[in-house]
Amino acid sequence: MKLFGRNSPHRHAQPPDASVATTAPVAGATATAVLPDPALAHLTGEWMIDPAHSRVGFSVRHAMVTTVRGAFPQYESRLYFDGREPERSRADLVLYTASVDTGVEQRDAHLVGRQFLDSASYPRMTFTSTAVRLVGKDVYRMTGDLTIKDTTRPVDLDLTYIGHVTDAFGDERVGFDGTTTINRLDWGLTYEARIAQGGAMVSETVRLQFDIAAIRVTTGA
Repeated sequence: MKLFGRNSPHRHAQPPDASVATTAPVAGATATAVLPDPALAHLTGEWMIDPAHSRVGFSVRHAMVTTVRGAFPQYESRLYFDGREPERSRADLVLYTASVDTGVEQRDAHLVGRQFLDSASYPRMTFTSTAVRLVGKDVYRMTGDLTIKDTTRPVDLDLTYIGHVTDAFGDERVGFDGTTTINRLDWGLTYEARIAQGGAMVSETVRLQFDIAAIRVTTGA
């Protein structure tokens, strides 16, 4: 799934009236519609993730005072991005839970156990998009179904377009940054140890992060 992020110095210049917000009165208020940037129309097509330059990860508070960060280095994805009609874009992501890596072997062993991911019983975690819409300049909201331990719930993933380039090998690349926040208890990740002050040893709130670099799939690839 390769999409989203900050402005890049290589980003194509935007025409003066591209991505113009239009307004119209609605019941005494003002409604704002964000139009697709015409400069992104040529990005329409299939893209594949570049694992060497991407990260699918998470962060969570530990003992209320520190943040633990981890990633899933083993995953598969499919992405179709439509620069003309963003609502036609779609993404599918499969993460292999046993690949979780926080940099501490003992902690990783705990995370793949039954109190968290239970990788022996649930080797895959999936995200399948159900809707996409442009919500701001370079910002897309991708709604989809997140499945963890056979529990499926909808989430909203905010994706920011970073830019696109042609690299030294002639490959077209596009970048996006994405993030969403979930409550792990909603997906059966039930570890409930408490610290002496009464707070959770591991926060129930987990931030999922997608730092994506994608390469265009060309005919015959």
